[in-house]
Amino acid sequence: MDGKTQLGSFLRARRSRLGPEDAGVPTYGEPRRVPGLRREELAMLAGVSTSYYTRLEQGQSLSASPEVLYAIAGALRLDESERRHLHDLGRVDRQRTRGRPPAPERVSEAMRQLLDALGEVPAIVLGRRSDALAWNRLGHALFAGHLDPGAPDLPTRRPNMARLLFLDPHVRDLYVDWPTRARAVVANLRLVAAQHPEDVALHALLGELSAKSAEFAAMWAEHRVKPCTVASYEMRHPLVGPLTVILQTLSHGPGPAVVVATTEAGSPSRAALALLTQATSEATKRIGLGAAQTRPHADKN
Repeated sequence: MDGKTQLGSFLRARRSRLGPEDAGVPTYGEPRRVPGLRREELAMLAGVSTSYYTRLEQGQSLSASPEVLYAIAGALRLDESERRHLHDLGRVDRQRTRGRPPAPERVSEAMRQLLDALGEVPAIVLGRRSDALAWNRLGHALFAGHLDPGAPDLPTRRPNMARLLFLDPHVRDLYVDWPTRARAVVANLRLVAAQHPEDVALHALLGELSAKSAEFAAMWAEHRVKPCTVASYEMRHPLVGPLTVILQTLSHGPGPAVVVATTEAGSPSRAALALLTQATSEATKRIGLGAAQTRPHADKN
């Protein structure tokens, strides 16, 4: 799907959700066949011609000026994330960046030190496509304990957390309110896809998820956009039972981000997390002891 089609789809989705009463448009009791504002009503609110706005929705206009997009965003009552997304979709210089391969995503040494320093706080490093680039021991145990802990270090086996959320029943069952978590991930992917139209691997992932998950396809069609920053989720972990975590994304730029899971001090969730810390620590010790016992002894001659 190219930029013009995405721009049109986003505009139609947002227009359909904005009722005349929300925008202060009088209807005089006239019955309406479709939900939301009509094109001519939205065009009037934005101060552009109906024919021009129609061309934007139908993908017949090559681009829109920042001023026009600003006016449309105001008419649609978009929030800040949605406004940035609209401008990403309508970028005039989109064609100059298309086809340029994105730089490989790597975990810096400083970020690995941060993972180690977090210790008893579950943490995972995610790339822009939601690839798990690294995790600490507790992050692995909380988010994907059924997977090989060394998987993020192997490019051919690197887990993708969005794929796991929709296609792996183990990860799906972790979230009590799975639809809310899933919509948050999809809304973030929407933002990333507009920011990186040249990322072939990202769009291949979106195509795979759309083909394999009807739920993903339906959520993608909603055109919701919102970055994953801070959110609370109820989880049901197979080892320690129910717990409520706050997922926070720590990011300082376009590179990989660290996602940490925290719990309220003195809460049952904090106790459950401490139990998971103990369980993973004991498992690590057993693995280390087993490896030491099977390691060949040095020749004493």
